[in-house]
Amino acid sequence: MRIDVRSAAEVDVSALLALYSELNPDDAPLPQASADAIWTAISRQQGRTILVAEAGGTVVGTADCIVLPNLTRGGRAILFVENVVVAGSFQRSGVGRRLMEAAVRLGESAGCYKVQLLAADDEYVHTFYKACGFQALAEGFRRYIP
Repeated sequence: MRIDVRSAAEVDVSALLALYSELNPDDAPLPQASADAIWTAISRQQGRTILVAEAGGTVVGTADCIVLPNLTRGGRAILFVENVVVAGSFQRSGVGRRLMEAAVRLGESAGCYKVQLLAADDEYVHTFYKACGFQALAEGFRRYIP
């Protein structure tokens, strides 16, 4: 199966929303007008790239990447990766690996010194990221805002 990874475009918003509903099935659907306004803001945000993976012309995975400028490490930026999701029917087919490889290349091209992400407390997910060359080097903390 051929998997192509590219930057998302406005035409991909519906496919992204479908993937995000797999990631967070308890979330209420986002109204289209809200999704369109959010996409406009995302597309204007410097350093922000939402990657999509396509198989057979269908968007089957995504990773949201943002380059954060940084005053440490000689001024080298950090690439943060969030909202990584692969459609259930395409998991374990190389889609996630291709997305993570593209994210690392994006970080390299932006002069980043590291790629960082938080992972759910799920052994399968941890094994996947380790297989992609990531190391569990820190403990993540999160505080949700109601």
